[in-house]
Amino acid sequence: MEKKTAEAIRPTRVSPFVKVFSFICLLALPVSNAFADAAQELASFSVFDKVDLAALAKEPSVAHGPPMSGSYISAQSCFVVAAPASRVADALRQWNPTRHSELKVLLHSDLPGSPGPANFSRLSSAPDNGAVRSLVSATQKGSNDLQISKEEAKKLPTGSSGGGAMPAPVAGFWAGVLSGRARAFSSGGTRSQPPYDFSGQAVRPAEEFNGLMQQQDKIRKQFSGLIDSSGNGHGARELFWELLTADEQGVLTLGASYRRSGPNGSFQAADTLYYSSGGYYVGLTLYQMWPVDVGGKPSTLVWRGDFISSGTIAGLHGIERVASESSMMRDISKAVGAFRRDTGGGR
Repeated sequence: MEKKTAEAIRPTRVSPFVKVFSFICLLALPVSNAFADAAQELASFSVFDKVDLAALAKEPSVAHGPPMSGSYISAQSCFVVAAPASRVADALRQWNPTRHSELKVLLHSDLPGSPGPANFSRLSSAPDNGAVRSLVSATQKGSNDLQISKEEAKKLPTGSSGGGAMPAPVAGFWAGVLSGRARAFSSGGTRSQPPYDFSGQAVRPAEEFNGLMQQQDKIRKQFSGLIDSSGNGHGARELFWELLTADEQGVLTLGASYRRSGPNGSFQAADTLYYSSGGYYVGLTLYQMWPVDVGGKPSTLVWRGDFISSGTIAGLHGIERVASESSMMRDISKAVGAFRRDTGGGR
């Protein structure tokens, strides 16, 4: 009886293969769960209900966003960067699009907390091309296409004196407009922005952000606490300005970037474009980043959402609106590709 009892309680011999297999499963479990959680969260607020990490590591996916009415359009993209999420979040914060000519960002500069005209001195070194010349011409003529306030319009330069691609009077005018609006944003966010009422129609950036977010309820909830309905962000903030080309026209923009860390090593970021001299009223780009494993290497699954409000979009319907979104998607594809190459060696 005693011998039988001893045999009954003797530990069962486990095959070395079983031990190794069990260990591999334990290692894979956190990665699988992490991906499953990321995929489930992504599907809860985006147009991507399924994701293939291996495919996204080779080629980003860019899609139309949910249909929007009025002056708003959107697009969403999903891609993988071959780098840890913390590094991708830092790279996104530091990324300078002027390195890539195909993105048509002519000048990009960060701004201090209390910007003044001197922070826009680089305007005098704007490149001599058709886009810049169009902006200069519109400024000198006081074109109704300029998105400025009536008060700002009182300071429009007269005549065409001065040399360079952007003559000193034109550069000085825009330095004044941009610094004034950047200071207003620093003190009161988008609600403090003067309306675009020079041409008679009063367009208010805060209202444009509010209208945009009202049509994206799932995304608004996903990023609540980072961006509110008026486009104002919370947490770490960095200000910037750009001179870019939009529809072959030179456009000056003011923006603010926000970021925050989330659970399980995830990150969120936002770029709010709260002023534009033309082309569109406001713009918003949101990012969600999750740590994942691809081919045994730490990588990052990134969702990006782009949203624009523009007066030219309001009159578009059907295929014209789809075509406008498709053009936007092509630009996003270029930007995503450039960022992946700079950050994780993507194609």
